[in-house]
Amino acid sequence: MLPQEIIRHKRDGKALSQDEIAHFIAGVTSGAVADGQVAAFAMAVFFNGMSRGEAVALTLAMRDSGTVLDWSDLPGPVTDKHSTGGVGDNVSLMLAPLVASCGAYVPMISGRGLGHSGGTLDKMDSIPGYVSQPDKALFRKAVLAAGCAIIGQTSDLAPADGRIYSIRDVTATVESVPLITASILSKKLAAGLQSLVLDVKVGNGAFMAKSRDAAELAASLVEVANGAGLPTTALITGMSEPLASAAGNAVEVQNAVDFLTGRRRDRRLEEVTVALAAEMLLTSGIAPSHQDGERRAREALESGGATEAFQRMVAALGGPADFVERCEHYLPQAPVQRIVPALADGFVTGIETREVGLAVVALGGGRTRPQDKVDHAVGISGLLPVGAAVAKGDPLAVVHGRNDDAAAAAVRAVHTAYAVAKTKPPRQKAVIRRVGPQS
Repeated sequence: MLPQEIIRHKRDGKALSQDEIAHFIAGVTSGAVADGQVAAFAMAVFFNGMSRGEAVALTLAMRDSGTVLDWSDLPGPVTDKHSTGGVGDNVSLMLAPLVASCGAYVPMISGRGLGHSGGTLDKMDSIPGYVSQPDKALFRKAVLAAGCAIIGQTSDLAPADGRIYSIRDVTATVESVPLITASILSKKLAAGLQSLVLDVKVGNGAFMAKSRDAAELAASLVEVANGAGLPTTALITGMSEPLASAAGNAVEVQNAVDFLTGRRRDRRLEEVTVALAAEMLLTSGIAPSHQDGERRAREALESGGATEAFQRMVAALGGPADFVERCEHYLPQAPVQRIVPALADGFVTGIETREVGLAVVALGGGRTRPQDKVDHAVGISGLLPVGAAVAKGDPLAVVHGRNDDAAAAAVRAVHTAYAVAKTKPPRQKAVIRRVGPQS
């Protein structure tokens, strides 16, 4: 079975068999398939798409290209969440310990930021001593100790995806829904999950800016995951403003600790976090209904159970045993802080969310290339939400920068991103709709 013949079949719009897909992915993993052939395959899929059956076969072949974790010895259900990414999206930091404190196990394998979208792993790396790339023994130990562990993908989990994605990234084929679907799900299936909930973002700060594109991606992810034997649902959530009032790394960790301890909870962030927790508890079989899942999640927040699970996770992975109590002491602080003053009286009527994310990248808090180093201390905090009332001179946000010039540039970027007008805009829902498997 020659790689070029498999490419030819897809180029000509034919459906590939399970054997053809498995053979091609085996060649990707072994190196028998050249980079040019991977690029040609990706372009053929980009233009001709894939059926659900083909996408399932591709996902399973990519899963089986490396190690598949086994958590069958754990005394509770194993579940996880995946977000398509955005700005101020630190949900994972609260969600994993929240769901763990309700009786599930959450081995959360997360990624780093690239482009305007922040990465969960970069946020966890703000915590001194935290081992975000543990070996399997430490990963398992942390999951047993805390019920959850937020770590990075290891090279032996779905290695075919790593190679295919790096080629897609430089060949203008990233936006293919079947390839996005297989990339996301192959890693989650390799993590040995028993259920999964997806957070598909839509809006001006999301990868999918249009509702129909987000709906298409959510449907593809849910149908392919269930077709591959992984019970999965999705929530489509809004990303036309930062989800948290902080964007960056250390500032988002501080925001997460404030959320868990009840010191401060941003309204939209709480709405999305609790909804995802309820969905995970429902899908994993812990809660009999979404309503009961929400009740359990809120009880775990108010009782401190979620906070305790977060602290146990941090300590189990090498972080300070008193991190929650003294996070301000441990988190890196930027030397320059600048208030972004409102330029007029009125209400915040809109935020160009992607521009806020790019401002964080320009400060040094993100990457433009995978090999770039991240400054964990920089970012933006105190971001006002859409609908907030402001008087001229009131803070729209606070910039945390490494130097005066970088901070001044970020102040200008936030001014450009924020729209202030006299009329208060209507409130937008943070959780737009649920997508379940078709009957």
